[in-house]
Amino acid sequence: MRQTLAAVGLLILGFVAVIAGRTAIASRNQQPAPIRFDVPPFRPDMAARRLVEAIRIRTISRAVGAQDTAELQHLQAWLATAYPQMHRVARREVLPSGALIFVWRGRNPALRPLVLMAHQDVVPADEVTRWRQSPFGGIIRDGVIWGRGAIDDKSSLVAIMEAAESLAAVKHMPERDLILIFGNDEEIGGTGAREAASWLEARGVRPWFVLDEGSLAITDHPVTHRPAALVGVSEKGYLTLRLDATADGGHSSAPPDRAAVDDLAKATLAVSNDPFPRHYRGATRQMLEALAPEAPLVTRIAIANSWLFESLLRGAVGATPQGAAMLHTTIALTMLRGSAKENVLPSTASAWINFRIAPEDSVNSVTAHVRHALKDQKIKIAVVGQPQDPSAASPVDSDGFRFLAGVIRGQFDMPVVPAPVIAQTDSRALHNVTSAVYRFQPITLAIQDTDMLHGINERISVRDFARMITFYQTLIQGSPLPDATAR
Repeated sequence: MRQTLAAVGLLILGFVAVIAGRTAIASRNQQPAPIRFDVPPFRPDMAARRLVEAIRIRTISRAVGAQDTAELQHLQAWLATAYPQMHRVARREVLPSGALIFVWRGRNPALRPLVLMAHQDVVPADEVTRWRQSPFGGIIRDGVIWGRGAIDDKSSLVAIMEAAESLAAVKHMPERDLILIFGNDEEIGGTGAREAASWLEARGVRPWFVLDEGSLAITDHPVTHRPAALVGVSEKGYLTLRLDATADGGHSSAPPDRAAVDDLAKATLAVSNDPFPRHYRGATRQMLEALAPEAPLVTRIAIANSWLFESLLRGAVGATPQGAAMLHTTIALTMLRGSAKENVLPSTASAWINFRIAPEDSVNSVTAHVRHALKDQKIKIAVVGQPQDPSAASPVDSDGFRFLAGVIRGQFDMPVVPAPVIAQTDSRALHNVTSAVYRFQPITLAIQDTDMLHGINERISVRDFARMITFYQTLIQGSPLPDATAR
């Protein structure tokens, strides 16, 4: 008996030692050193006014083929007027789609170029009465810039141009070539970004790294409840399926036993009630492991020993809709169509379901999942638009990532960690020219405030917008860090 108890005791001690040892390793701070450069001064109030001017230009994307070309050309003409120094030092090209490319040659042509991205278009702001300020009025009130595009994504576009203009005005030349890509239709599919990617590929350009929107610096990470700057290193795929149910139509006064709307309702419930499993892996796991040194002890123990506490970690991450989306392929019923009149039974009823595809899934596997969920229901399935599989994960051990993380650390003084991007960006098109594609917008928000993206009351403070400019000034000045020189 004593031998048995001794063996059990040793086993428990070993178990505890493993947990303690892994926790100690996870507690080591692996954050990069902050990178800061002296940057030329600029006037935040004047920069804010120019962002307001850009917001007033209604470059709205509603649907594929439904862009206002005149407004897009208006914005491009405004850029030329607002930023003459940048237009003097850089070569500008307008692609057939309306996407813009700027190329500013650097001091060292042997170094691979830096690519910064933003997009010119914005989503509609249809619920105008719910806005505290007019979405396209271009209002600055109490130090806050209001309007559609104040964050997504005219703030990035204007901040990049403000940074470049300030550097060009003092005759600064970047360390390496700087390429700016401003897509024209990110909100409706990103044909301009794909065209820009082909433009780079045709010229043999292999970027050092690409930076686009996608993730943010957040004040309250759902697991640590502390600040963290999230750099997107992977991006979900995209698929919309239309479900069509058909039956005899007719007058609502004599409804049949089975109507198209009834079948459609059953079908949508069948799909939504068969969710994709949640996984703790990939960029989500990288994110938490990088956050471990900053986390409370109990959370750190769980992260360091995910082999034992994975279910707890999945629960913690999945406590918010944004966190849950990091763990699996999401299912969102977004549109319905039936009869055009309340007393008419439709012969066809349709539902659109949007899927954001996690890395472990694909367009084909998601479609198969839906077919299985529907079983033998007489529902037709059609693919809408251009589906896309998830992007490949970008490296976090490269000089480009370390430099980017150092600049973020210098500006935000918070942990910088890789993370999955639960939406899509134009940058997904550039994986053909580099594996180093990162998504980070230099803005600090609380998680609850991210609802304003594509929502109502989109806004940014003048102070935060000024910090965006300083961030891009630092990034553009470049780094002498070694990297592959092949273009």
